[in-house]
This record gives sequence, C-alpha cells and structure tokens, in this order.
Amino acid sequence: MSEPLKPTVEIPILTNMGVDPARRLVIVDVDEVLGLFMQGFGRFLEDQGLEFRVEKFALFQNIYKPGETTHLDIAEGRLLYDDFFREACADMPLAPGGPEALRALAERASIVILTNAPGQAREARARWLVRHGMDYPLLLNTGPKGPLVAGLAAQVAAPIAFVDDLLPNLDSVAEHAPAVARFQMVADERLRPLAPAKPDLHTRIDDWGALRLAIEAALG
Repeated sequence: MSEPLKPTVEIPILTNMGVDPARRLVIVDVDEVLGLFMQGFGRFLEDQGLEFRVEKFALFQNIYKPGETTHLDIAEGRLLYDDFFREACADMPLAPGGPEALRALAERASIVILTNAPGQAREARARWLVRHGMDYPLLLNTGPKGPLVAGLAAQVAAPIAFVDDLLPNLDSVAEHAPAVARFQMVADERLRPLAPAKPDLHTRIDDWGALRLAIEAALG
C-alpha cells in the first residue's frame, strides 16, 4: 500500500518576479521583523473594547475582556485576527531601521518579502510596504516556510539569507534549506524577553543596524 501524498507547495518563479537568480537573495518576514504587529493588533483590539496584554510569546492567549483573568476564547481571537488583516493591518507601526537596512542590502542582493498573512491582506500589506519604501516582491505563505524557501533557493546560484521572528519557520528552513543563513529578529521590545531562541542554530539579532551587518557578512 503506497503512502499518502504529502501536500505540495506552489513555488513561484523568481525571474517572473523580476529577481535575478545570479544575485544574492535576502528573504524577509514582515510581522515583528519589518512591522510592529503586536502594537498594531493591540490598537485594533482596543478599538473593539478589548485588552491585549503582552504576557506570553503568543497571540490569542494575550487577548482579554477588560477586568477578566481568563483570555478570550481562541476561536474568537482568530476571528479578530482575520478582521485585523481585513480592516487595519495597513496601520501597523514600522520596526525602526528596517527600510534603511533593506535599502542597503538591496545594493548587493535581491529582496523578497515572505509573510504568512492571510490572502485578504495582500493588497493592504503591499500598500504598507510601498508606503514605507519597501517595494519588493511580496509572497504570501501558509504554514512553515521551509518548503517555499527551499524552492526559491533551488533557483539561486548565490548565497541566501532568511529573517523571521518565529522558531517554527526558522526550524523549517533549517530542515528544508540548511544552506540558507538564518536570522531571528524580534522587533517589539516587549516581546524580546519572551521569545524563545536557538542561538546555536539560528543567529538572534534584534536590532536592524547590527542585523544588516550580519546579513552582509553571511552573504559574503
């Protein structure tokens, strides 16, 4: 009896996105890397009469009704998450130094933005990036990012760097594309002490100035 087929990831063609496969490549996440997602989402929740308490490196477990000690039901939190991306994600604050770092890196490498935002956020997310001077090719993904990064890496004949805040995505890239240099970045200062890290596996740098230099060194 044959094993069931695993779901496949549709890999975009870099040249169709205007990316030169002969150049170095930097693949960058958005939320808590280029943008302060928790701050933007928190403001949105306040407008709904809710509280967003940054107590854990989590999302839905930090949403509360005022005065309550038990977080909002996870299913309700997911609906609010979808509403945020549909209505308010274009108002997310910018992570300090991100656009400047990418602009410097773009002098020697191609930049691709890879986010796990839901599909309804594509246009708003693209507008947010352009407004902040980050008009680079944008890819939306679902689930761990390793398979997609591996598919992009297979098209590039040069060093590649990947930046994300979440260990599952970094671990996935380590599994599927181990030659890609991996960097963990957590932009929100409130989250930094709560964010788990694996410094022996992924370089952790939470400042864009220092991160840019480390990426440049990794790209050679």
